[in-house]
Amino acid sequence: MSRRMLAVSLVALAACAPKRIHEEPILENGDRVPSSDAVVAVVQNQAAVDQANQMDRRDQIAADALASCAPEQCRAVTRGELALGLNELQVMAATRTTPEAWSVRRSGAATVMVPRSLAHAPRDAMGEIAMVQLRDDRVASYSYREAQGVRLVAEPEDATTEGRAAALAEMLLREGDDLAARGDLDGALDRYDRASVLHADPMIDYRIATILDRQLRPIEALMRYQLFLHQMELERIDAVGDAYAKIASAMAHARERIIVLERHSR
Repeated sequence: MSRRMLAVSLVALAACAPKRIHEEPILENGDRVPSSDAVVAVVQNQAAVDQANQMDRRDQIAADALASCAPEQCRAVTRGELALGLNELQVMAATRTTPEAWSVRRSGAATVMVPRSLAHAPRDAMGEIAMVQLRDDRVASYSYREAQGVRLVAEPEDATTEGRAAALAEMLLREGDDLAARGDLDGALDRYDRASVLHADPMIDYRIATILDRQLRPIEALMRYQLFLHQMELERIDAVGDAYAKIASAMAHARERIIVLERHSR
């Protein structure tokens, strides 16, 4: 009986013992790790070759684009700027890109080009491109991705410095209106102030005045209301009709607030 119990115990111990697996060693004593310099050199050489091929393709695209462009379009491509009227090849030349950088969708006479990767979106001299739309193989409009949103260029004046400033001011105003509606008066005032630097518009001063008024800053608000009314040239403006309804309301409100603020400022 005792022998049987001893045998069972030995079997149980053998079952619990860790199993040992014999594996071939990765390195034997005295072996050396092979150098990775050769692999790195191959990768670097291939990267250099790919970069050189990419540059050659961009140079060829630029040469083809400049071979048949009108003087104004050639100047835009040379400056590295998109412009209305460019064809698809000239768009790539202006942005220093190749077809691999774009996702192109065609539908009849219309073509839409968007970046294939937002992480490496094409750019021109003015900024990051969001979309290019062509009609009959000519750029009809294009847009930039700005910090405040997307800026569209659909008319020649939109591409000027004044047009860009007006578009950025409009985006800042929309952002400021949204912040004001959510109660972030400091944020709204910041957007309105920045918009007023970019674009002269009496309604921007009116927005600033109302925010200062709500922040209980009567002297600053009073000055802004007065500036707004002065810019509107009350003696020569007849604010009538639907087109001027908002302006007329703003002017009436500004007059009322000036009277109240002047009384409290005395």
